Amino acid sequence: MTRWDDVTKAAPDLAAAAQGRFEATGLGLLATLRKDGSPRISGIEPLFWDGDLWFGMMTESRKSADLRRDPRFGLHAATVDKDVKDGDAKIYGHAVEVVDAGEKARFANRLTEVNDFDPGEFDLWRADVTEVSSIRPGEPHDHLLIEWWHPGEAVHRHQRY
Repeated sequence: MTRWDDVTKAAPDLAAAAQGRFEATGLGLLATLRKDGSPRISGIEPLFWDGDLWFGMMTESRKSADLRRDPRFGLHAATVDKDVKDGDAKIYGHAVEVVDAGEKARFANRLTEVNDFDPGEFDLWRADVTEVSSIRPGEPHDHLLIEWWHPGEAVHRHQRY
């Protein structure tokens, strides 16, 4: 399992850029697969905490049902402008359900600290990261810098003019 801590150690600049995009808005778009194989996009508030990327969601939500059936996910940062001036980030992987009551309580406490929100009953998932990518303006701002990483590989970089 590749934890978010593993990403920050292997690709620190890319991890910081990606995490920064999600934390700038606190929002993401989670892609899952429905029972019939078609895609589902759902809003989510991902949380980077304690070395992992976490997804808390309403108990028995459709996205939870999707992840129980097929744990593959794509997570896209909330894009704020069409020119991607602030950058863009995506994270892919497999969601691992957390059912341990102690871990869920720790997460709920953290969520309350961060968002002043008591989630009540909820489903909890931890990300096993298989890919991280980022697009951001290059220096100078005449091109885009595209970076991506997979576990066990170096960061790949491409400039698009």
